[in-house]
Amino acid sequence: MQKTIIFAFQGNPLCFIHVLLNALNMANQGMEGKIILEGEAVRLVPEMAQADHFLHNLYSKVKEKGLLVGACQACSRKMGVAEAVSAEGIPLIGEMAGHPAMAEYMKQGYTVMTL
Repeated sequence: MQKTIIFAFQGNPLCFIHVLLNALNMANQGMEGKIILEGEAVRLVPEMAQADHFLHNLYSKVKEKGLLVGACQACSRKMGVAEAVSAEGIPLIGEMAGHPAMAEYMKQGYTVMTL
């Protein structure tokens, strides 16, 4: 099975929609597509958690399917959303000076994409 992990850095919702769509598309095609939130993208969590946000339905589907691995611990704290991210059940990860390490996923056979 092809395994891809998307490290999403962009905080622009019109860019981030493609992260959600591609992860769901990979899953629907029998591939493993996972997401890690990094940089400004962590700010989107409390917004997408609101039922009236235009990304809420896609975000909910991604969460339900277990495609959201976690969010950067350091960036979530720096951006002031660590509590909101945790409240959404998204693990804060940061084995590399508070940030998720791409090498850990490469060792597990993932292709790493950054968006």
